[in-house]
Amino acid sequence: MRQREISDKAPATVAFIDIAGFSAIADVYGDAAALDVLEVFESMVRDALSGYEPPIKWIGDEAMLSFPEPETAIQVLGTLLQACREESRLPLTRAGLNHGPVIRRAGDLFGTTVNIAARIAALASPGQLLATQPVAEAAIARGILVRDLGMVALRSVAGEVPLYEIELAPSADPDWIDPVCKMHAPYSSYKRAAPQGPWFCSPRCEEAYRRSPQTYELPR
Repeated sequence: MRQREISDKAPATVAFIDIAGFSAIADVYGDAAALDVLEVFESMVRDALSGYEPPIKWIGDEAMLSFPEPETAIQVLGTLLQACREESRLPLTRAGLNHGPVIRRAGDLFGTTVNIAARIAALASPGQLLATQPVAEAAIARGILVRDLGMVALRSVAGEVPLYEIELAPSADPDWIDPVCKMHAPYSSYKRAAPQGPWFCSPRCEEAYRRSPQTYELPR
């Protein structure tokens, strides 16, 4: 068994990407509205992956993707994240990428590389892409803006991991992220004066926040 696991291991760049406000959309607007958003997102993922391998799997609104090397992941995610930011029906996304050895079994991927990618994605803020050093180095080589976030402890991962933010799409301004559904206001329409409190995309999101502000984390 030990020899088989070693022989099955090969490097891959693993990505997890999800819709930051998906659960809140279902809660505030209903399951049908959330499903509409998910279908838009799924279609955009399929379009971005045209000519590449399809998603390894979907976990609710989260897509797990795999690429042979960081450069391909950056190219595909750059296309996808830019398109997502331009799609007015979508809230902000969150993504995490890691490169390393994986175990392939029955069309799925396993191993520490996968676990770290999933943990990184869970740490990402709305509109943010986080990655480990091999992916960050590939981004820097392409002239992409990368921010060093230092060493970060990840749940169920021994030791700390150097983490980086990669800007494949315009940075999200926390002042203009709806704390409920994680929609981001178009700058040209909304950013005219200093905001007074959180910005909301609709009265329904504002009402949900006023009823239970502790439920919704303000963007940072």
